[in-house]
Amino acid sequence: MALSGKHLLGIEDLTLGDIELILKTSRSFREISTRPIKKVPTLRGKSVINLFFEPSTRTRSSFEIAAKRLGADAINFSVSTSSVSKGETLIDTGKNLKSMDPDIIAIRHPCAGAPQLLAQYCEPTCVVNAGDGIHEHPTQALLDALTILDHKKRIEGLNVAIIGDITHSRVARSNVLLLTKLGANVSVCGPPTLIPPEFDSYGARVSFHMEEVLQGADVVMMLRTQRERQREVFFPSVKEYFTLYGLDARKMKWARRSAIIMHPGPINRGVEIDPKLAEGEYSVIFEQVTNGVAVRMAVLYLLLGVGEETVL
Repeated sequence: MALSGKHLLGIEDLTLGDIELILKTSRSFREISTRPIKKVPTLRGKSVINLFFEPSTRTRSSFEIAAKRLGADAINFSVSTSSVSKGETLIDTGKNLKSMDPDIIAIRHPCAGAPQLLAQYCEPTCVVNAGDGIHEHPTQALLDALTILDHKKRIEGLNVAIIGDITHSRVARSNVLLLTKLGANVSVCGPPTLIPPEFDSYGARVSFHMEEVLQGADVVMMLRTQRERQREVFFPSVKEYFTLYGLDARKMKWARRSAIIMHPGPINRGVEIDPKLAEGEYSVIFEQVTNGVAVRMAVLYLLLGVGEETVL
């Protein structure tokens, strides 16, 4: 059993069948992480390289843990101690890594399209997009979908509000593409300076007013303001931003009583969300992290086309 494509480069490349298969397989792999010995030999003899050109806590750690729990060898690539610091290009880095015959390369890169470029030069190695610039973050969207299903039992027909720095968010793009594909009603909200015009074409409703998107929301997904990608001032002050677009208890009352709060991390507490809500009864933020390991286990397993009979 395998995915329809050789790589996982973006949500647009996945069929509905692929998405359902990843989510189903993720559920079966969650049980492994509850065992006293959290390892199976499913991918023994396989190697996974984590090629991260940007800082990461959750994504890189969960790809490494996912590989190791499936019995694969995980190698973490450090840009600061590699030949990239000497001027080596991404293509040359990819060609050199390919020469070592890894089975999968998970890449995070500040430039949109880097995973697609790497995939051209690394055949037959599988490439997984672990986040490319402001473009996409497909495994984050998949783990978000799994978390929503855990709590809502469905995605079709749900009202999902994604709020924050939409312009610089690869998470927003991947989630809009995935959740609309699965039938959700997705709205994006933020300051006019932080919402690009093309989001209409992705199937999302665009609003600049939190109350408008929170009314009747089943899922509230908050995004941080990505200062590291911002080359100009997009809002006057943090205080004003939180007043208009930060989630607090008063604004949360506009959503459904059964609504859940999500965040891809890292959280800027007191900027996009009140710390009490991040830890409160509505929050499923740390469940998202748990599901990240299971989803990435499923992706590694399915990309390598391992037979179902060898799983557990």
